Amino acid sequence: MSHQPQNFSRRDLLLSALSATAVSVLPGFALAQGQAGNVAPAAPGDATFAKLLDTFADEILRLSPTTATSLGLDKGARADLKSKLENISRSGDAAWASQVKSILKRLDAVDRVKLSPDAQLRYDTVRYAASEGVQGLRFSYGGAASGFNGYASPYPVTQQDGAIIRVPEFLHSQHQIANAADAEAYLDRLNGLARMLEQETTRISNQAGRGIMPPDFIARTALGQLKEFRATPVGQQKLVQSLVDRTQKLGIDGDWAARAAKLVERQVYPALDRQIKAFAAATAKATDVPGVHRLPDGEAYYEWALRLGTSTRLSAKEIHAIGMEQNLMLQARIDTILKAQGITQGTVGARLLALTKDPKRFYADNDKGREELIAFCNERVEAIRDLMPKISRMNLKVPLEIKRVPTDIEAGAPLGYMNFASLDGTRPAIYYINLKSTTLWPKQELTTLTAHEGLPGHAFQGAYLAEHHDRLPLISSLIGFNAFIEGWALYAEQLVDELGLYAKDPFSQIGYLQAQQFRACRLVVDTGIHAMKWSREQAIRFLVENTGRGEQAMTSEIDRYSVSPGQACGYKVGHNEIVRQRERARAALGSRFDLPGFNDALVQSCGVPLTVLPTVIDRYIAAAQRT
Repeated sequence: MSHQPQNFSRRDLLLSALSATAVSVLPGFALAQGQAGNVAPAAPGDATFAKLLDTFADEILRLSPTTATSLGLDKGARADLKSKLENISRSGDAAWASQVKSILKRLDAVDRVKLSPDAQLRYDTVRYAASEGVQGLRFSYGGAASGFNGYASPYPVTQQDGAIIRVPEFLHSQHQIANAADAEAYLDRLNGLARMLEQETTRISNQAGRGIMPPDFIARTALGQLKEFRATPVGQQKLVQSLVDRTQKLGIDGDWAARAAKLVERQVYPALDRQIKAFAAATAKATDVPGVHRLPDGEAYYEWALRLGTSTRLSAKEIHAIGMEQNLMLQARIDTILKAQGITQGTVGARLLALTKDPKRFYADNDKGREELIAFCNERVEAIRDLMPKISRMNLKVPLEIKRVPTDIEAGAPLGYMNFASLDGTRPAIYYINLKSTTLWPKQELTTLTAHEGLPGHAFQGAYLAEHHDRLPLISSLIGFNAFIEGWALYAEQLVDELGLYAKDPFSQIGYLQAQQFRACRLVVDTGIHAMKWSREQAIRFLVENTGRGEQAMTSEIDRYSVSPGQACGYKVGHNEIVRQRERARAALGSRFDLPGFNDALVQSCGVPLTVLPTVIDRYIAAAQRT
């Protein structure tokens, strides 16, 4: 599905992208080495450029302290970041705007020709991110950070974003507590949560005055989540319980329960009350139009959002047509397998939908069924581990935990997402699956989801970063390119099919192809609602009729695309380009083509814009030809 939210939200997840490679002649530069393992010699400008990238990384972490925590970097010289949250006020926006402009200016002063090929790729990658951030400054609801985050987010509070959605789970899962100072930092962040709520409330009111607000169906869900959170008694609030449970377990003396409860009662809840009131007023006249075309300068905003989401210059019309074509192609493949199973009546979508109505194809919709579902996903992880030598030679450990999406945010959360491992090894990757109802997940779809979120998908990419972090440029973990990241995860789904995981499991293979087809349909509906003025109902109907997935799940998906324009297009566009580059490499190399070598070159590229990906593969081909 996706890998959202990570340390704080999807935008922060994409900040925790991937990174460069294994053995380097200069810290920070060792990109794809190909089969030969050859590393280009350092160029005269590399050392100075490496220092510049380190400076960029430090500056970005200062603007995004939760990213420092997520990556395990809130210690030593950055220890002060552990007590802070992001500044999302107007001054915070100004700081990010200044940052992206400054990065571009300093890159302009670098003589790219004097850099090694590795450093040139890193230069191009950072420049692309900063340039898109600067382009976003024309939109008052865009955000300069989006060039680094990798996707557009026009509204401060939605069913999947905002301080109440992000901060409680972030503090519980990512803010590490080992001593009293860490607990004090937790309390500081509770204060920061109240401040962040006030900043969001100001933004909500200001945007509403300019006609910028989420659709009414989003507003209803988000408002319900805010009210439900507020209705929780202070003593039962996760914000309090997480601190109390962890300090008690470690025997850290202090009046943590009373102090946390006081902050929630006197700071957080009053700020939340004001936000609930402001959000209700701001969205009282919201319409049911899902697309951003209705916003000021909305058509141009969506063009920019597509550039962020796909890192290409493909137009909405082109992306829409690609989706329609690939949907039909994948339906034909599914049709062949369905007929082989004796399922012949009705359209492909109707036959798939019939499968989702068969109770035998779901785990029981209770706690026991949820436990069995997660146990099955864990078993699938181990089955894929057996295939990994055919996929990669890097021998990554990839520690991975599979968890249910927290119940207090599951109503608006994506169906599945990934939280990458910390760089310092203190926290494994966490693959979250939304189990509000087990009927969201037919058994046949769970293996391909696990390949996407876990191995060899997102968790594998994140493990490369974590397990080689001491040799990699820090800036690489602070830039995310949606199309590369999600394209790799779709390609990972394809790899396990190609390697025979479904040889004796035709229904799971149908689930894999259905997932690919679903991503093709995303191209259609994302462009449909944002560029072609489709209604929410029209988009939901298209997904249900074509993919055979349930209406509840597809409604959740369309709602997600409504507030994250362009992001859903990155999956299939990225996958298409990775497969195209693989075929190009195979044609160039013939018998010298090596699948693990190609895959490792992709991961070791650090995650690049699709416009830069051909250069990565050119280098892989050249290295393989030298062997």
